[in-house]
Amino acid sequence: MTDPFIRTIADAEREGPLAGLRLAVKDLFDLAGVPTGAGNPRWLETHEVPDADAKAVALLREAGATVVGKTITDELAWSLNGTNAHYGTPDNPAAPGRVPGGSSSGSASAVALGRADIGLGTDTGGSIRVPASYCGLFGLRPTHGRVSLEGAVPLAPSFDTAGVLTRDAATLRLAMGVLLEGTPEAGPITRLLVPQDIWAEIPEATRAAVMPKVEELGLAIDHAPLFPESADAAPLETARVAYATLQAWEAWQTHGEWIEANDPVFGPGVAMRFANAAKFDSADTDAAQRVRSGVTALVRDRLPQGTALAIPAAPGPAFAIGGSPNREAIVRLTCIAGLSGAPGLAVPAGMVDGLPVGLQLVAAPGADERLLELA
Repeated sequence: MTDPFIRTIADAEREGPLAGLRLAVKDLFDLAGVPTGAGNPRWLETHEVPDADAKAVALLREAGATVVGKTITDELAWSLNGTNAHYGTPDNPAAPGRVPGGSSSGSASAVALGRADIGLGTDTGGSIRVPASYCGLFGLRPTHGRVSLEGAVPLAPSFDTAGVLTRDAATLRLAMGVLLEGTPEAGPITRLLVPQDIWAEIPEATRAAVMPKVEELGLAIDHAPLFPESADAAPLETARVAYATLQAWEAWQTHGEWIEANDPVFGPGVAMRFANAAKFDSADTDAAQRVRSGVTALVRDRLPQGTALAIPAAPGPAFAIGGSPNREAIVRLTCIAGLSGAPGLAVPAGMVDGLPVGLQLVAAPGADERLLELA
């Protein structure tokens, strides 16, 4: 068994609404007196041990949660696989022999294994929603900016969010209630947009497993396309490319100087992504920003108050360790929330060949509490 923890911690018990709940902390968040490694040994070597908790950790601790360990993350959080070339692949008990999904891999694994009740993670391009889908968990990527990332290692700041993974919806709602800042959107979700243009791209087995969960919610369903007819024959792929371009640009702006100065050893996938990121220029990002603005406007128009987008959290179940994922197909499903800053909720939906797959619900920015109520 590959332990999800890189460090186990004996924390003091506290009182509060989260009292008695065990917290696993992704190794991007600072814990006072504990090294932050960000999934890479060179990062560990070149950074001081923090003397204060990240704000999200502090809030959860103050609410009574007990930290039980720091968990494995994909290197600098730039992967959706859940594998780490240095620390291994945490177990996925819901799909033995398969990846847990990343980059919040250890937090998802710890919760799925029953070794923690709350897994604190981050979601830039799907790093909570994909592990939730693969491990049969609940997870929320909040509205961008509604949960503090103070004291957390960034990747692409205009996309980065912090949220949690849990085994049940009640714990998810309780923990996120501690973390969420700002004023929530009013009114319950009463309508689901289940767009035919996105669902047409989903493998048949996943459609068959996830659609019953959509119908089970008992809300009004609209199958109209998400994207309007236009000259762009593949608007979802255009959105994915824009997301990937902007994420890469921001990741290099964030970490390029450190990489050039410290020559870290990355696993092959992460190494390739950083090498490619160094090549982007402003012409690439200008075009991508225009696409992002269009997606943001589209979400605002198509997801008014009371409406949520319902699509799979991933195109299929977890792939075998050592296998080759279709990263592009995954990001096509996760990038809409990322580009628009919207909250995305992943809930267990069904099984494909005995392996879990999740439903993703995306609502307008600020509707986090409404999604948690729906969960």
